[in-house]
Amino acid sequence: MNKTDTPVTVIGLGLMGQALAGAFLKAGHPTTVWNRTTSKAHQLVAEGARLAPTIGDALEEGSLTIICLTDYQAVQELLGASDVELDGMTLLNLTSGDSAQARETARWATQRGARYLDGAIMAVPPAIGTAEAVILHCGPQADFETHKSTLDALGTLSYLGADHGLASLYDVAGLAMMWSVLNAWLQGTALLRTAGVDAATYAPFARRMAAGVAEWLPGYAEQIDNNSFPAEVSALATDARAMAHLIRESEAVGVNAELPKLIKAMADRSIAAGHGGEQYPVLIEEFGKPRGD
Repeated sequence: MNKTDTPVTVIGLGLMGQALAGAFLKAGHPTTVWNRTTSKAHQLVAEGARLAPTIGDALEEGSLTIICLTDYQAVQELLGASDVELDGMTLLNLTSGDSAQARETARWATQRGARYLDGAIMAVPPAIGTAEAVILHCGPQADFETHKSTLDALGTLSYLGADHGLASLYDVAGLAMMWSVLNAWLQGTALLRTAGVDAATYAPFARRMAAGVAEWLPGYAEQIDNNSFPAEVSALATDARAMAHLIRESEAVGVNAELPKLIKAMADRSIAAGHGGEQYPVLIEEFGKPRGD
């Protein structure tokens, strides 16, 4: 089989599931779909998809089955029905959830004889099928490699490793980055608005700042992995004084200071533990603790 001969099944036809099935169809794959609400399949059927009457029929049609449902509980409830046979099936679950759910579902599926990959979609539905859509995968590498040429239809693939929980962890780690960058930009935007500077004027400066900080990450990662934090650029105690300045400025102009206060509280704990002379990444020890420890 070449990659466009490989039949695939997509279970779950929300906006993302429809985009996944549409990308397979566009790439030339025979595509079977199933959804509780069959009306969601009408456009895909018009484009050439086959609507399976049952879950079991859908699973049998595809060499690879993509699952995109609301949560992991829905996956197990749907595929755990007495008339559903998983033995010998290859599943790629792109349902959102946490790493514990992903690992537990992997055990559940493999106990029923399925080959199981887990994944996460780092894209919005309109991006599926383009290089902008990054699809994370984890599970047995041999299974990923077997279906890689088929999965290429979805976007840019990234294989993370055998641990079935990795895609979920990368997903939330990416969300942490996204929200942190956006929140920092909003804090700065709120400050500058008090002086009549609009968001559009500040955005290019903020973008350069974000890009510059991103350049620090490889060196900071090396410090974290080596558990050594020499103050090559700035000591944490110096950073904490700048944080205090940000808090004072925010409060003086009437801007919410909760976010910088949270960051400074973590820095203060680290300094109290004797890390004031080390570089900022030493805060990994604070991020690695449950609150209050």
